[in-house]
Amino acid sequence: MSVSQRPATESVLDVDRLRADFPILQRPMNGRRLAFLDSAASAQKPQCVIDAERECYEQYYANIHRGVYQLSQRSTQAYEAVRRTVQRFINGADEREVVFVRGATEAINLVAQSFVRPRLEADDEILITGMEHHANIVPWQMIAEATGARLVVAPVLDDGSLDMDGLRERISARTRFISVVHVSNTLGTINPVEEIIATAHQRDIPVLVDGAQSAPHMPVDVQAMGADFYVFSAHKTYGPSGSGVLWGRLEHLDVMPPYQGGGDMIRTVSFEETTYAPPPQRFEAGTPNIAGVIAMGVGLEYIEAADREAIVAHEQSLLGYANERLAEIDGLRVIGTAPHKAGVVSFVLDGAHPHDMGTILDMEGVAVRAGHHCTQPLMKRFGVAATVRASFGLYNDRDDVDALVDGLKRVREFFG
Repeated sequence: MSVSQRPATESVLDVDRLRADFPILQRPMNGRRLAFLDSAASAQKPQCVIDAERECYEQYYANIHRGVYQLSQRSTQAYEAVRRTVQRFINGADEREVVFVRGATEAINLVAQSFVRPRLEADDEILITGMEHHANIVPWQMIAEATGARLVVAPVLDDGSLDMDGLRERISARTRFISVVHVSNTLGTINPVEEIIATAHQRDIPVLVDGAQSAPHMPVDVQAMGADFYVFSAHKTYGPSGSGVLWGRLEHLDVMPPYQGGGDMIRTVSFEETTYAPPPQRFEAGTPNIAGVIAMGVGLEYIEAADREAIVAHEQSLLGYANERLAEIDGLRVIGTAPHKAGVVSFVLDGAHPHDMGTILDMEGVAVRAGHHCTQPLMKRFGVAATVRASFGLYNDRDDVDALVDGLKRVREFFG
């Protein structure tokens, strides 16, 4: 059964126990129980992640790959162990395929500059979709401008689904690369990435999957998916900000030139010549976010321990409940009603600006995102300047949805 076909049943997660793991969720907001509904922007952190980062700095922090003393050895071991955690988390074939970066944005820029740009000639095409966020638009525009290539955009249907016929029609003899979001951060649409990749590979076109919104919320198997590259950020997988992952097929990473130059990415250096380390170190110049990467690994283990299938069922249950309750609000229109969705609901309300709604909801202890969600072209597609977005994590429950609906009823009263 696919993610989107699951019935909106009661949760199978012990959410009360999970909520207790998150210190910030224990603090009241404006005298009310905090309903944090902005995990699509950045997830909150469980105590184990906070402890892991603090323990690194307090107990064994030192620079990695360079010292023979005990602290450096322990830091190196903890840091490198996270590659195996990531490999397991996304079912990669080899831990050398795991590159640590600052986040999904840097990972996309790395692939754009190091893998795609050297392959582009004038009039070549890069294909993306109309539901990409800015980090999966701007890097491709930059290399298109530099090479004379073109950015081609697959359309989005009225319900927020990707127009697959439109995507196939836009694959041409000049298409050199496809980059597609797995789950839309604005609409919640789950794209058929396996089908997209299979279609692309029939024409030997490599595909990058932006997994920023899928990695925290569903099982990911990059081998079964068939992706060439998959990227995600730690801060959305219950880890700290400032770290993330680029996974790439080793055959691709092996032939990619370095993205940045400096320490830790070299094999030998002289004033005449530099030779580079093999992947993944080739792409990790300078001192990385050591404690952040280590804490990222703990966040991924936390998701695994919670049971990723159970997380899917729980968030689908919340999505179904939210859709039922939001239908009670007169004048509310959900943007994005695709049949295959993750736990994201984006909406507008007649007579109330999203920023005003966000402010009033905050006074009620409800934290939501209001704005264009870094998807301005998608906002234009649906004829709105902004929406309110409620997005779920494993710590949300029906009380949070009820608080959202109660807050919206107050918005409705305020604006008549």
